Amino acid sequence: MSLDQPDGRQPDHPVAPQFPARWSPRSFTDQTLTKADVMSLLEAARWAPSASNLQPWRFVWALRGEPEFAAILGCLTGNNPLWAGRAAALIAVASKDRIPGRDGAEQVNRTAGFDTGAAWMSLALQAQAMGLVTHAMGGFGVDDLARVVALPGGHTLQAVVAVGHQGAAEALPETLRPREVPNRRQPLAETSFHGRF
Repeated sequence: MSLDQPDGRQPDHPVAPQFPARWSPRSFTDQTLTKADVMSLLEAARWAPSASNLQPWRFVWALRGEPEFAAILGCLTGNNPLWAGRAAALIAVASKDRIPGRDGAEQVNRTAGFDTGAAWMSLALQAQAMGLVTHAMGGFGVDDLARVVALPGGHTLQAVVAVGHQGAAEALPETLRPREVPNRRQPLAETSFHGRF
């Protein structure tokens, strides 16, 4: 995969090219992935930073053609089912939100979502290094997906990630084609502050 900077994705400050080059296409080819490919993605996620090394991220994955893939796909909402079925793999991302406290009683792990987000980004960058693209979705039926993946108590579903080889925009339904471009980012002045908000 090329790390050329797409139009509108020029950084204002020096960064490694992988960051502005990564975006979230919806179009996938019919190429497949292997279990070994998915294990590489999950291995990258495994090495994400984690508060107290608790590693609260949890992933449930399936390859296109497997019944589990169809089950996860069936939980997607909005426009997501129109394109995500062509992905080579779907990965449900959850966080384990409770941990044993010093007194042995369970308590909330307030950094679980933060750490799980770091793991997802590691997965996304590994996919990019492998010539793949990823698209994370928040549009899914929470109760349906929890049932499909047998989500344990004390866990929160965060996203479903579609992974595969990037396809042409023309393969998408006509209504989605105009959106098949890298989006822009807000300027740093709107999202980061020196010393205080």
